[in-house]
Amino acid sequence: MENATLLEYSVSISTVERETGLSKDTLRIWERRYGFPRPTRDSNGDRIYTLSQVQRLRLIKRLIDRGERPGKIVAKHADQLAELAAQCDPLASLDSETKHELSNYVRLIKEHNTAELRSTFKDALQRQGLQSFLADTIRPLSAYVGDAWMSGSIHIFEEHLYTEVAQNILRLAVAGDTMPLRPPKVLLTTLPNELHGLALLMVEALLVGEGVACVSLGTQLPIGEIVAAARAHRCDIVGLSFSAAYPSTKIPREVANLRLALPRQIDIWAGGEAIARLKNRLEDAAMFGTVQDAVTGLDLWRERHAD
Repeated sequence: MENATLLEYSVSISTVERETGLSKDTLRIWERRYGFPRPTRDSNGDRIYTLSQVQRLRLIKRLIDRGERPGKIVAKHADQLAELAAQCDPLASLDSETKHELSNYVRLIKEHNTAELRSTFKDALQRQGLQSFLADTIRPLSAYVGDAWMSGSIHIFEEHLYTEVAQNILRLAVAGDTMPLRPPKVLLTTLPNELHGLALLMVEALLVGEGVACVSLGTQLPIGEIVAAARAHRCDIVGLSFSAAYPSTKIPREVANLRLALPRQIDIWAGGEAIARLKNRLEDAAMFGTVQDAVTGLDLWRERHAD
């Protein structure tokens, strides 16, 4: 059994759920069926997990997202999982020039060279234009960095470095856009326990470039506050982002709750990696697997609401 030597090196099942995207029910089922994870108990009898277990669970989640079956991998040792994860290269399908360019970004992240990373981003944005920069640089690089973080090949602080620099560049792009605005008006946020906001900013940058007025409220907004904000700003659409770390089993229920609370004339858009993995379509929201899909959704909305 993997035991923590100090209590502060252990985390609760809620934290594991948030950090890995694996539901509490899944963790308990695996514990019974496969013998992993094997938590200890705190003074209240609640499950607690070591950081090494959390890291191993991240690897398992990543491999499942790539198509592996839980029964074949959950019981594997960490080194076996790492070997399998190393074979999942999100840059593999890209051409050699693009792959080389993105690898250079990763090098700068690992070298902690913030100034050069920021400068390289600015040059790419100016050279490519906003839409190509989002599609050809930020999107695949985010996938690569996310995979590297999940597999443990980069540190959490390095992933945060990348996210902060990318967000700063996109905020500058949004602030500098002078496109005349026209409907719809879109509120962008995430639900509680969704910490990742880069995808929101990517969508905002794309929509602002299409003349959309966006109200960006950051991450982790309770449903009641989302409804109040949508009413106060007279929004036409509420856009939600769900990263790979968000438990996909929770999404239909949460979106349904929001739909019940929102006025019917306000649409819901749901996007992100967790949305792309859903087996069934959401009844209460338009679903976008990629940031670029939002432009198609925008065109459809404007067609339906044309005078």
